[in-house]
Amino acid sequence: MKNPKPFRLAHAAALSLLLAAALPAHAQSSGSGMRASASASNHGYSILPYTRSGYVGINLGKPEWSQGCVTGFGCGDADVVGSIYTGGLINDVIGAELGYINAGPADRNGGRTRAQGVNLSLVARVPVGGFNAYAKLGALYGQTRVSAAFASGVATGRETGWGASYALGAGYDFTPQMGVVLEWSRHEFRFPGAGGKQDLDSVSLGLVRRF
Repeated sequence: MKNPKPFRLAHAAALSLLLAAALPAHAQSSGSGMRASASASNHGYSILPYTRSGYVGINLGKPEWSQGCVTGFGCGDADVVGSIYTGGLINDVIGAELGYINAGPADRNGGRTRAQGVNLSLVARVPVGGFNAYAKLGALYGQTRVSAAFASGVATGRETGWGASYALGAGYDFTPQMGVVLEWSRHEFRFPGAGGKQDLDSVSLGLVRRF
């Protein structure tokens, strides 16, 4: 029996990330001397341990499954994929990011396909004019749930496991604290049965709050 407990924890963590966006303002008012010293050395607040200059963000986009469908049955994709994340810098170029992604439900093969996961990535970010370009490489611990019509022959149930994740994107900060990103991403999910891993691709827009 697969254990869904990590994903109940992920839901709570996602809410915590949103609430954490308010913490820098509180820290600034209650510890201005500490923040002034950090600002002088460009070492700002971050939720992730061993990182600095942190941020939180939320992306919404259109998902597309690489998993095929059985002829004669519907083969839709979910209307939206959403992700919430926090990250920070390890040095001036490399950082780390922790996030939660949720896609579904998608109407496929006479049933529905859902996917969610927790993702940890290394991020490389460089300035390009007034913008910044970035790439992500990481690992996803994901969960899928599949239902389908019996006649489709598609394996159903729940599956969990590890897969790779990748992303390329560009961002623009219209203030020192707020910015937008455009991102393409790919996440590998495990599915019930012998199908192995399948890719979930998406293009998304996001809003980022920097600390």
